[in-house]
Amino acid sequence: MDNQAEVREFLTSRRAKITPEQAGLPSGSRRRVPGLRRSEVAALGDMSVEYYSKLERGNLVGASPAVLEALARALQLDDAERAHLLNLAHAADGSDVLTRPRRRRTKELWQPHRSLQWTLDAITAGPAFVRNGRMDILAANQLARAFYSDVYAAPHNQANLARFNFLDSASRRFYPDWDQAADIAVAILRTEAGRNPHDKDLHDLVGELSTRSDDFRTRWGAHNVRHHGTGTKRFHHHAVGDLTLAFEGLEMAAEPGLTLTIYAAEPGSPSEEGLRLLATWAATQDANSAETQRADHCWETRLGSYRA
Repeated sequence: MDNQAEVREFLTSRRAKITPEQAGLPSGSRRRVPGLRRSEVAALGDMSVEYYSKLERGNLVGASPAVLEALARALQLDDAERAHLLNLAHAADGSDVLTRPRRRRTKELWQPHRSLQWTLDAITAGPAFVRNGRMDILAANQLARAFYSDVYAAPHNQANLARFNFLDSASRRFYPDWDQAADIAVAILRTEAGRNPHDKDLHDLVGELSTRSDDFRTRWGAHNVRHHGTGTKRFHHHAVGDLTLAFEGLEMAAEPGLTLTIYAAEPGSPSEEGLRLLATWAATQDANSAETQRADHCWETRLGSYRA
């Protein structure tokens, strides 16, 4: 991705979000821009207007950690936005290639090592899965495969949660809070773009979604980023109905760039009973699939004997 354009649009969008009142400045009556003026950001960051203007034009090359911290304070960046700014600065200096472990994970090539799949399978009370920063589901336990059955059902989704969110009509049912889910998906992709700006697969995914979804394109242009580590979400599963689940996202030390996510229901809640029903449904589906495979094998054997 074009680093200068990314920096320019990110800083401009953050400046536009801060009101003078939030920054402790007089609002005045003749403001021609939303948010703060460049001169105000420069003053808050204790730098010259000319230098801040250079930064906002997209030139972060050589910006010191002290300057970046001052800029983050002036723009009131949260932890995710600050990390994104630092990632953009690393990319501008060309240091991301030298200092970061490879994060490229193409799901057609990557396979979970056996102990990881054993660990996932040992989690039986809730969906557990591993994804990369592009939101490809790379590995899952039985309950997660059942939970995301709509995602797996459509081959064009390629087990990608962002593609499902924006290109599959089933997502509108699955996510009762669809707008929130869409915002989160784009923020995760935007964060990954800052961490891994040379990922061609990510570029291709963003290009596809931008071309095919107005909802995605509008959100992508907002340059919002976030850390997506914990919280609660609502879902509607076609087999078991409404579920309200807490989640924890854990960065995997052995696989940089991958996240293990586990969903759980409040003990004694209707959602906990819903997960038990989902487990039963999943086991039934797996049994039916195994029976179908056995029937297909028997039929192919009989057909082969007939042809012989």
